[in-house]
Formats: sequence, C-alpha cells, structure tokens
Amino acid sequence: MMELDKNYYIKEIENLKDFVTVAYIIIDDIYQKVTPPHIANRCNINNSVMSDSEIITICIVGELLTIDSDKAWLGFCKKNMRDLFPKFCDRTRFNRTRRNLHAVIEEIRKELSNLTGYARQPYRIVDSIPIPVCKFGRAKFHKTFRGFGATYGKCPSKKEIYLGYKLHMLATLDGFITDFAITPANVDDRAGVWDLIDSYRRITLIGDKGYIGTEFAVELKEEKEIEILPVKRSNSKLQFPKAIRQLIFKLRRRIETSASQLTQQLNIEKVLAKSYWGFLTRVKTKLLAYNLCYYINKLIGRDINFSRIKELVFG
Repeated sequence: MMELDKNYYIKEIENLKDFVTVAYIIIDDIYQKVTPPHIANRCNINNSVMSDSEIITICIVGELLTIDSDKAWLGFCKKNMRDLFPKFCDRTRFNRTRRNLHAVIEEIRKELSNLTGYARQPYRIVDSIPIPVCKFGRAKFHKTFRGFGATYGKCPSKKEIYLGYKLHMLATLDGFITDFAITPANVDDRAGVWDLIDSYRRITLIGDKGYIGTEFAVELKEEKEIEILPVKRSNSKLQFPKAIRQLIFKLRRRIETSASQLTQQLNIEKVLAKSYWGFLTRVKTKLLAYNLCYYINKLIGRDINFSRIKELVFG
C-alpha cells in the first residue's frame, strides 16, 4: 500500500498544469494497481492514441473546473496541453472509452479511501442529495432515462419536484466520501442506507431527520451491529442530552459542506448525459475528483485554490 508521506512528496501546486501532472501520477499509479488484466490488456490497447489514465485524468480536471461541455473542455486541452498530452483521440472515442471505464473509476475511488485510512474509521455521517435529470415541466417529454430507474422526487431545500435520482453518501467526520449509492428519486433515505453499509459492521452513523425510525434503528443494530444517531424532531418525546445534540449538529455541518462542494464546485446536480451509463460515469468521476482533491490536500498540507487556478487559465 502506498503511504502518504513516502511515495508522493508535493511541495506546491502553482497552476493548472502542475495539478494535472500530480493528478495523472496518482491516478496512473492506482490504475496500475487496481485494474483487472482483462481491461488493462484488452484487445488493441497498444494501438490506443490515449491511455486510460490520461482519459480519466482529463475528465477529473474538467469536472473540477466546472466545465460541463466535453466539446469545450477537450478543445481547450488540445490547444493548451499538448506538452502534457501529445496525442488526442477524437471526442467520440474519448467519451466511449470513458463510459467503458466507469467500473475502473469506481475502483480507483475505493483505493483512495484505503490509502487515506478513512475506510476503517468507526464513525460516519450519512446523507443524501437530489440529482435531477429533468425539471418537472419537461419530465413528461423526457425519454433519455425511461426504463433506467428515474422517478419523481421532492427536493425539500428548493421546494420542487424533479425527475431523476438520489445520491446517498457515507462520509467521515472530516468530510471524505467513502461510499455512495444511486437510487431512484422516490426511495426513502433509510432504504438507501442498506446499500451503503453492505460491507460494514460495528460502526456508528450520524444522520438528519430523514433517518429517524425506531424499527429502522433496531434492524441496523440486529443485522449489522450498527448504531444510528439521527437528529431528533423538536416535538419528539425522546431527546438526546443537550451536549449530544450540539455535537450531532456540529458534525452534520461537515457533510452539508461536502454536499455544497459537490453541488457548487462539481455541478453534481447538473449532470449533462445522454445515456444512463454516461450519467453513471459522470457521477463517479465527480466523486473521484472530490476525493482526489481531498487526498492531495493532505499531501501538500493545505487547500488547493481552484478558483484562483480558473482565473489564471481562463481570465
């Protein structure tokens, strides 16, 4: 296993190309480790214009710069990053290869969790956010995701109904996202928890009011030995002591910050995809991009100012 302080030494990231170089080295190292032979050595791979690691890296950086248009981002890379990527395949092949690598992208994300040690922490924060694929007004005419589980759901924060999915997340107390699951938008938050905790036992979950339920808590305890501490409603007869309530509210802010970063920095509520597999790949890429930044922040000991990088690159 790679160690944070031994394999990578990063003093400073000054511009976009520095970040692309660092991201590529980390992604390629993990790719070589986790990719199954039947993918890494697939037919005609030696004739490929771009490597899988290059494609994944370019996609990650594009997501971090909040660029939703693949055409615009690849056009920029071809003009300005020839020194980093001498050859570019055409956009159709690029997108096709990226979609086919969705499982590899997920394995890289999981390995990052192992490298940081967060996958073994006993306390997690659980939450969910909506991922619309279409506004309510156009949902009747929307055909792209028919037959792929997209349903109507409610977004309480925006007080609106949307067509799409729901992203369920498990995060550490520091905000690192260790696990996620995508369900139809009308699935209850408590039902989504079971997909998140499939590989866990004896951990403690901290959730909001959507995870309240005596029967739900008992099932978690009996089947997985998992405790859940949800935020109680104000009219609940059984309340946690004040100190515990304040601690839960404080810890909950971290997952809310993570959700805000995914929404505003990575546009996870604006996934422009023309197929379900394209949608799934974009979501996985955004989550990997978020965790990669978290990992690099630990390596350099301070936050990366992507807003400043965007100003330097795009003016």
